[in-house]
Amino acid sequence: MTVTYTFDVFSSLDGFGAAVGDWTGYWGKQGPELLDHRLARYSAAQRMVFGADTYRAFAQMVAAGTEESEVNDPWVTRMRHLPATVVSTTLAEPLDWPDATVVRGDAVDIVARLKEESEVPLCSHGSLSMNRALMAAGLVDRVQVTIFPVITGRTGREPIFAGAADFDLELIESRTLDGSIQELVYRPTLHA
Repeated sequence: MTVTYTFDVFSSLDGFGAAVGDWTGYWGKQGPELLDHRLARYSAAQRMVFGADTYRAFAQMVAAGTEESEVNDPWVTRMRHLPATVVSTTLAEPLDWPDATVVRGDAVDIVARLKEESEVPLCSHGSLSMNRALMAAGLVDRVQVTIFPVITGRTGREPIFAGAADFDLELIESRTLDGSIQELVYRPTLHA
């Protein structure tokens, strides 16, 4: 049986996954509704899938976090304690992640195998280039984009879909959180 793979990503309205300057990971717009929703989302059984760069970024953020920082939000702590597969040719175990395994090889082959073998759904937060390749291979079942009410035209970095193939998107879920944050969940289909 094939499990569902979700590509979960935060975005500015203009499609950037991050920004430089005084912007934070939530662009300073997070509220209790978003944080509670994220905790519920990551409370379900699932396996995380990360590329090496995203794993390194998460590990560095969590190590540098303080009690008051957003990297210690309960949903991030919960995500860090889920089983994880890290696709990498450069990292070696042990990783600074409670239940993470490094798997070497092509992400498309690895995720195709995981989808067949896993007993729980798969989810990836971030890992932009890996997820663009997985979308092109038809392995992403859901694209969950949380859009924060900001435009980062000058300071935006990491354009989420830069270099991606063309896709048609079927909206399967949507919600507004904290009055201004949009969460949109799509089923992607490669545009022919």
